[in-house]
Amino acid sequence: MNHRIGGRKFGLPSDQRRALLKSLVRALFVYQTIQTTETRAKDVRSIAEKLITGARVDSLHARRQARRYLGDETLVHHLFTEIAPEFKTGSGYTRAVKIGQRRGDAATIVQLSLVSERTFGMPVTPEKTGQPNRVR
Repeated sequence: MNHRIGGRKFGLPSDQRRALLKSLVRALFVYQTIQTTETRAKDVRSIAEKLITGARVDSLHARRQARRYLGDETLVHHLFTEIAPEFKTGSGYTRAVKIGQRRGDAATIVQLSLVSERTFGMPVTPEKTGQPNRVR
């Protein structure tokens, strides 16, 4: 029995499982909607909502926490400047809608999307400010 053990294993080693979830969270923030299996969507939802909640307060620590998970400065900037301000109040930032069964193994497929009236667009590289670093 698997008592008091959190999370799902998805039949993958831990490094592959983390990579899968990270890529799904990144895709959710980039495209605002993804299609995946129901169990994967449940795990992605909890991770994405924690990242958005942390991004609601724009601090250095929150940015470092998000960068640790997302790994891309452009996506972190997109999260903090576009996505998080849309959700300044309330909770429940994602919605999962069942759309059918997968043909091969009849797994339930859901569409996971961010709950917002506006589209955020694709993340763009932030502008650099200040003087360029010079090597002496």
